Amino acid sequence: MNLVRRLAIYSSVVIGSALAPVAAASAAVTVPFQIDPAPYGNPNGSFDAPAVRCVAVVGEQAGTLRITGGKEGRWGCLLSSEVRWLNLSTGTSGTARLSDGLHGYPAEATLQTGTGQIAVAVLSAAGTITPGVATFFVP
Repeated sequence: MNLVRRLAIYSSVVIGSALAPVAAASAAVTVPFQIDPAPYGNPNGSFDAPAVRCVAVVGEQAGTLRITGGKEGRWGCLLSSEVRWLNLSTGTSGTARLSDGLHGYPAEATLQTGTGQIAVAVLSAAGTITPGVATFFVP
């Protein structure tokens, strides 16, 4: 009986060790955030200017995140908009621009932020939209 218990424990450790890298590699997380329109200076928006829903995808690669749309096919985020980021853990910052969405490719930007707690703001080129802001941890 003691041998059976030892074999069961040993087997579970071996199987767990083999599956741990697979779980870590597929741990991409999607963090949604919203950008609210403010037509004519109205921060409440209106029926003809719906909210824009973007997502930040973290965990695909170490120290990077991807800003893109939250709808099917990764559409839905603002085209050609400015993305500003700040790594709250290290103090580094940067800017990027979401792609233009031409030729069937949705707007997205890949940011090399490094590991840490990241704050991101997406600013519309139109100027009549309240910036969308989100914070999340990038492994």
